[in-house]
Amino acid sequence: MKYHVYGIGNALVDKEFEVTDEFLKEQGIEKGMMTLLDQDQQEALLKELKSRFGLKKRAGGGSAANSIVAISQFGGKTFYACKVADDETGDFYMKDLHEAGVKTRLDQIKGEGVTGKCMVMVTDDAERTMNTFLGITSDFSQDDLHLEDLKESEYLYIEGYLVTSDVSREAAIAARNTAKEHGVKTAFTFSDPAMVTYFKDGVTEIIGDGVDVLFSNEEEAKTYTGKDNLNDAIVDLAKIADKLVITLGSKGAVVVSGDKRVNIEASLVTARDTNGAGDMFAGAFMFGISQGMSDRDAGMLASESAARIVATFGARLEKDTQQQILNKYMS
Repeated sequence: MKYHVYGIGNALVDKEFEVTDEFLKEQGIEKGMMTLLDQDQQEALLKELKSRFGLKKRAGGGSAANSIVAISQFGGKTFYACKVADDETGDFYMKDLHEAGVKTRLDQIKGEGVTGKCMVMVTDDAERTMNTFLGITSDFSQDDLHLEDLKESEYLYIEGYLVTSDVSREAAIAARNTAKEHGVKTAFTFSDPAMVTYFKDGVTEIIGDGVDVLFSNEEEAKTYTGKDNLNDAIVDLAKIADKLVITLGSKGAVVVSGDKRVNIEASLVTARDTNGAGDMFAGAFMFGISQGMSDRDAGMLASESAARIVATFGARLEKDTQQQILNKYMS
């Protein structure tokens, strides 16, 4: 086994801003959601954000990429398959992953086009709102999968955002099928309420006959199942996942494996920025179970790590910080 977790997802460079609720209303931006833009729309938004608020931070991003970086910085062996363009932003993204210890094949092939970018807007209540131009990552296809690396992995991790592109959705399904054929377990995250609201059929297609691990927050669970009650939603989702992980914000999380249910307490912090909290939770949990941790210990590692993200501006932690958290649960 060469890799603990092989991830696939969008390659996006985050541009992060602290904004006001009034700005979001004025721009007609749906708060708390990820919305896709074309390049002209995003450039106009970026110009407005820079002039009114100033760029706070530029960082490598993408839902699955954040999780894969988290796994790598805990000490896991990881590979990330994605697509960037042959431009400065693409070079920045590739180097960012490699510096975090993530293996890629991006140095072998980059396409003509524009690397994807995400405008991350954080309001005073710490809520993150994202407007994204996918750029070349919307063309992420089966040709970009590097299946030989997948076959040598313990887990395949798929982000829900891939559902927005037909070619990327097909790549995710191909990866899941290859994983199944070669005894590689599959983990899937809904990623965002918008994915299960507007792309539910595509999400169902990726999940297929079920996955080994499914990550969801409360809103996504209820929306996908059409249930008003979380317990009813859990019953439905447990039918398509051997291990179901539901994050509940300040109420912690719950992990359901068969007839066993483990409640995970939240680590309470002062919220500054919720961007990346779910990604960190999933990454820390995936690291934990790939290292033989119990659901409870993996959940507690994930809960504390996600809390640290919420108390930090940005979607990733420093490696030293992650190691300090890990030491509490590995001793």
